[in-house]
Amino acid sequence: MIKVKSRTGESVQQMIKRFKKMCEKEGLIRDIKRNGYYEKPSEKGRRKRKKSERMARIFSSNPA
Repeated sequence: MIKVKSRTGESVQQMIKRFKKMCEKEGLIRDIKRNGYYEKPSEKGRRKRKKSERMARIFSSNPA
Protein backbone atom coordinates (compact mmCIF):
# COMPACT_ATOMS: atom_id res chain seq x y z
CA MET A 1 0.00 0.00 0.00
CA ILE A 2 1.38 3.38 -0.98
CA LYS A 3 1.12 6.15 1.58
CA VAL A 4 2.15 9.77 1.16
CA LYS A 5 2.64 11.91 4.22
CA SER A 6 2.77 15.66 3.96
CA ARG A 7 6.18 17.21 4.34
CA THR A 8 6.60 20.61 5.96
CA GLY A 9 5.69 23.37 3.53
CA GLU A 10 4.62 20.92 0.79
CA SER A 11 1.63 21.80 -1.36
CA VAL A 12 -1.10 19.39 -2.37
CA GLN A 13 0.11 19.45 -5.98
CA GLN A 14 3.58 18.36 -4.89
CA MET A 15 2.10 15.54 -2.82
CA ILE A 16 0.03 14.34 -5.79
CA LYS A 17 3.10 14.47 -8.03
CA ARG A 18 5.07 12.42 -5.48
CA PHE A 19 2.20 9.93 -5.18
CA LYS A 20 2.05 9.46 -8.96
CA LYS A 21 5.79 8.84 -9.13
CA MET A 22 5.52 6.25 -6.34
CA CYS A 23 2.69 4.49 -8.19
CA GLU A 24 4.69 4.45 -11.40
CA LYS A 25 7.78 3.15 -9.62
CA GLU A 26 5.81 0.34 -7.97
CA GLY A 27 4.27 -0.67 -11.32
CA LEU A 28 0.77 -0.12 -9.99
CA ILE A 29 -0.52 1.72 -13.06
CA ARG A 30 0.86 -0.95 -15.41
CA ASP A 31 -0.87 -3.69 -13.38
CA ILE A 32 -4.18 -1.83 -13.38
CA LYS A 33 -4.04 -1.42 -17.15
CA ARG A 34 -3.12 -5.08 -17.61
CA ASN A 35 -5.97 -6.26 -15.37
CA GLY A 36 -8.46 -3.91 -17.01
CA TYR A 37 -9.40 -6.61 -19.50
CA TYR A 38 -9.40 -10.40 -19.56
CA GLU A 39 -6.24 -12.04 -20.81
CA LYS A 40 -6.37 -15.70 -21.78
CA PRO A 41 -3.90 -17.99 -20.01
CA SER A 42 -2.24 -18.76 -23.35
CA GLU A 43 -1.71 -15.02 -23.94
CA LYS A 44 -0.20 -14.64 -20.46
CA GLY A 45 2.23 -17.47 -21.17
CA ARG A 46 3.11 -15.99 -24.56
CA ARG A 47 3.79 -12.59 -22.99
CA LYS A 48 5.99 -14.12 -20.26
CA ARG A 49 7.87 -16.25 -22.81
CA LYS A 50 8.53 -13.24 -25.06
CA LYS A 51 9.76 -11.25 -22.07
CA SER A 52 12.15 -14.00 -21.01
CA GLU A 53 13.45 -14.37 -24.58
CA ARG A 54 13.99 -10.62 -24.81
CA MET A 55 15.87 -10.58 -21.49
CA ALA A 56 18.00 -13.55 -22.56
CA ARG A 57 18.93 -11.75 -25.79
CA ILE A 58 19.84 -8.58 -23.89
CA PHE A 59 22.07 -10.39 -21.41
CA SER A 60 23.70 -12.68 -23.97
CA SER A 61 24.53 -9.84 -26.39
CA ASN A 62 26.36 -7.72 -23.79
CA PRO A 63 30.10 -8.36 -23.93
CA ALA A 64 31.52 -8.96 -20.48
